[in-house]
Amino acid sequence: MVVSNRRYAAALQAAAWCYRGGSISAEPRINDRIRVPEVRLVGPSGEQVGIVPLAKALELAQEYDLDLVEVAATARPPVCKLMDYGKFKYESAMKAREARKNQAHTVIKEMKLRPKIDPHDYDTKKGHVVRFLKQGDKVKITIMFRGREQSRPELGFRLLQRLASDVEELGFIESNPKQDGRNMIMVLGPHKKKTEAMAEAREAQAARKAERQGYATDEATDESEVEVDETPAEAEVEVAEEEVKAEAVEAPVQTPSEA
Repeated sequence: MVVSNRRYAAALQAAAWCYRGGSISAEPRINDRIRVPEVRLVGPSGEQVGIVPLAKALELAQEYDLDLVEVAATARPPVCKLMDYGKFKYESAMKAREARKNQAHTVIKEMKLRPKIDPHDYDTKKGHVVRFLKQGDKVKITIMFRGREQSRPELGFRLLQRLASDVEELGFIESNPKQDGRNMIMVLGPHKKKTEAMAEAREAQAARKAERQGYATDEATDESEVEVDETPAEAEVEVAEEEVKAEAVEAPVQTPSEA
């Protein structure tokens, strides 16, 4: 019973807080939702207007055809600014989207090998490791031992050292080889940061796109040149046909009596 009363009291307190203008929303209060007697007003261009009554601030917002937005609710008095709130929200969303686009998350890829791996399989696995390092990701190399192979860990160690030597231009040994049960693990880290790898990938993609567009433009130019070259020949054929027709018209027609 006591717990129920406490919950009821907490609910009443939350309702009263929301009624007084408090809000659990992350969005700032604007215009009529601001419930304070006076505010520290900032103009549309960032100029300091000073402390003014709320009614005066709302009047100025209406004159400028803007919104009165509370930008610092904890200040005394709260700081409000005249702005286009819809445009402000749109620009903020675009900035957040661009930040997420450029945000880089370091990913740990895993590649598993056997101590007695075939040379062709080794080249394939090494190609994957090279691709991961170029993308700016870490690579966890796992050597799996089976049966009697567990008594010869030096095979796995030499294989890991060989792989690290083959990709030393792209990555380095971040975690030295160590035995973990039936497996031996080594972690390779990339020399390039994830952001740098992403930037290079975008530049390469833009270059390929520009090259394809340039190739398409060259093809269109070549086709137009071919059409221009064919035009004089077609004109000569038409002139020859006209001359033949003219000769046929000028030639006299013989009647049977004349023959």
